[in-house]
Amino acid sequence: MVERLRRHYHIRDERVLAAMGRIPRHLFVPEALQSHAYGDHALPIEFNQTISQPYIVARQTELLEVTKDDRALEIGAGSATKPPC
Repeated sequence: MVERLRRHYHIRDERVLAAMGRIPRHLFVPEALQSHAYGDHALPIEFNQTISQPYIVARQTELLEVTKDDRALEIGAGSATKPPC
């Protein structure tokens, strides 16, 4: 997956590529789809949500140009947890 991000999509930020390589994407999808977790596509997760295509995650993160001094607050990105009743 990381090599595809680097070669096909030209993701250049080594910090982004390293993070993408460390994240165990298969743990975030249903067991039946775990073999597809590192493919180049979004996958369904619980509650009609999806885990984004790896390229989209990498590109958005790269475009942020985050430095070690930056902080980020992610709101509304989904987490596959049960929504409040």
